[in-house]
Amino acid sequence: MSQEASPRGTFLKIANAVKTSIDADPEMTELPSAAEIMRDYGVSRGVALRVFGVLEKEGRAEPVPGGRWRVVRHGQERDRRPLTEQIAEVIRTDELQVGAKFPSTGALAKRFGTSRPTVAKALDKLEAAGLLSASQQGKQRTVLALPGREERS
Repeated sequence: MSQEASPRGTFLKIANAVKTSIDADPEMTELPSAAEIMRDYGVSRGVALRVFGVLEKEGRAEPVPGGRWRVVRHGQERDRRPLTEQIAEVIRTDELQVGAKFPSTGALAKRFGTSRPTVAKALDKLEAAGLLSASQQGKQRTVLALPGREERS
């Protein structure tokens, strides 16, 4: 069976076409959906998903919640840790001590480039872990414990 007729050849050709699109458009941040690839290239969902697998393996794309895929550009380093871990790191990087006021949800959303509700969920997890005080309207959260330590105020 020739390379052109095999499913392997098909998904590799489509992956190459998508890579060409990524290279041609520096503003491209999101890949076409699986449904769009299926429609545009006349292939099955399995072939479309294999295209994403190739792009991920080559470091050209990464999955995002909701079944979509984001373009990864070389030289564009991102912290891939969960947001909860990144926010807990704020205690160390900002040299906060037990009892210190913690940055607001809005300030953290701007700092990490995400929405306030997403930050609020991460803060709730840190509160449940005992690192931060409970959220109260009009009152700023405080640090109750340092990450990786057992002492609590």
